[in-house]
Amino acid sequence: MGQTSRSARILQDPLFAKLPTVSSQTGLRPGTRVSAIQKAHSTAFGVLSAISFCHFLNDMLQSVIPAVYPILKAAYRLDFRQIGMITLSVQLTASLLQPFVGMYTDRRPTPYSLPVGMGFTLSGLLLLAYAPRFHVILVAVALVGVGSSVFHPESSRVARLASGGQHGLAQSLFQVGGNAGSALGPLLAALIVLPGGQRSIAWFSAAALAAIVVLTRIGGWYKRHGATRANAAAAALHQNRPQLSRRKTGMALAVLVALVFSKYFYLASLTSYYTFFLMSRFHLPIRSAQIHLFVFLGSVAAGTFIGGPVGDRIGRKYVIWCSILGILPFTLALPYANLFWTTVLSVVIGTILASAFSAIIVFAHDLVPGKIGMISGVFFGLAFGMAGIGAAILGWLADATSIFFVYRVCSFLPAIGLLTAFLPNLETGFKRSRA
Repeated sequence: MGQTSRSARILQDPLFAKLPTVSSQTGLRPGTRVSAIQKAHSTAFGVLSAISFCHFLNDMLQSVIPAVYPILKAAYRLDFRQIGMITLSVQLTASLLQPFVGMYTDRRPTPYSLPVGMGFTLSGLLLLAYAPRFHVILVAVALVGVGSSVFHPESSRVARLASGGQHGLAQSLFQVGGNAGSALGPLLAALIVLPGGQRSIAWFSAAALAAIVVLTRIGGWYKRHGATRANAAAAALHQNRPQLSRRKTGMALAVLVALVFSKYFYLASLTSYYTFFLMSRFHLPIRSAQIHLFVFLGSVAAGTFIGGPVGDRIGRKYVIWCSILGILPFTLALPYANLFWTTVLSVVIGTILASAFSAIIVFAHDLVPGKIGMISGVFFGLAFGMAGIGAAILGWLADATSIFFVYRVCSFLPAIGLLTAFLPNLETGFKRSRA
C-alpha cells in the first residue's frame, strides 16, 4: 500500500509532468520515466555516507589546529591574543570565501571543486608542520580555511541532492561526520603531535590525500546525477512551500543569523579555550584537558545526528527553540561547577546546542529555494566567522580579565534563542502536502 501511494505521488510530480511522452516505437518500457523520477526522489545513502566521511576527515584536520594551541603557545611564546589571531585567520578565511564559492557554483556547477579544495587543506597542514615563525603559522592555517571555504557549500549541496527529500536527515548525516572529526582531532593531536612535536602534524596529510580520492568519486556522481535531482527537488519545494513576502523572508534570515551568532560565539569559548579553562581552574595536564575537549566534541557530534531526523519529524522550528534557548540553565551553571559537573554540563550543552545547526541550514534552504550553494556558504561562513571573531574577542577579554570571566559572560548568550519566536512556520505547508 505504501509503495502504491509513493508511486502515485511520483506520477503527480511536476517534474514528471514536464517529461515528454515516450512513443512505444522507441523501444523504451513504459516504466522507464517512473524509474527515473523514483531515483531522483530516493535517498542516496552511499553518497551521504561518503560525503559524511569526507566531512569527518576535513573537520578532523581542521580541529587539529586548536588542539595544538598549547604546543604552539609554548614553542613560540604566544599570548592569548595571538592564539585568537590564529583562530581568526583560519575562520575568517573560510567565512569570507564560502558565500562567493556558493554563488559561483549555484550558477556554474563545479563537481570536481571538492578535491581541489582539499588540496588547499593538504598544503596548509604541511606548511603548519614546518612553520618557522608566527606569521607563517597564520598563512598555513589560512590555507586550511580556503580548503574549508570550498568544501562546505559544495558538500552541503551534494548532501541535499542525495537526500531524497529527507533534508534534515541528510544534513545531520553530513554534519555528524564533521563533528565526529572535530571530536577525534584533539585526541589524535594528543596521541601524535604532543609526543612527536610540531612536525608530526605532517602525518595528517595522509587523511587529506584519502579525502581527495573519495571526493573525486563524489564529483563523478554529482556530474552524472546532479541536474536531475536538483530539478526534482526544486519542483517539489515549489509545490509545497508556503509563499512568503520578501520582507518576511529577510526577517527570518536575520533571526537565523542571530541564532548562529549565539551558537558559535558560545562554542568558541569551549572549542578554543576549554583546555585552558580546565588547566587553569582544575590544574589538569594538557593530555587530560584535551581528553575532556574530546568528550565535549563527541557530545556535539551526537547532538548533530539527533537534530536532523527530529526536525524532519516534529518541525525544525521546534528543534531550534529547544537547542538554543534550552541550554541556558546549563551554561549559567557551568562556570561555577566542580570538575565532575563541568564535564557533565559540557556534554549536555554540546548535545543540545549541536542539534540546532542542521535545522537552521535546512530552514534557510527552504526560505531561499534554488540558492543552495549561496545559502550554505553564507551560513557555514557565518559559523566559521562568528567562531573566529568570537575566539579573537574572547582571547583579548581573557588577557584583559581572566578565563573565568569569559565563561561567565558567555553563559548568557543562549538567551538570544528567544528570537526564534519570529521565525515563520514553514513546516505547516509541508505537512499538509504529505497528509
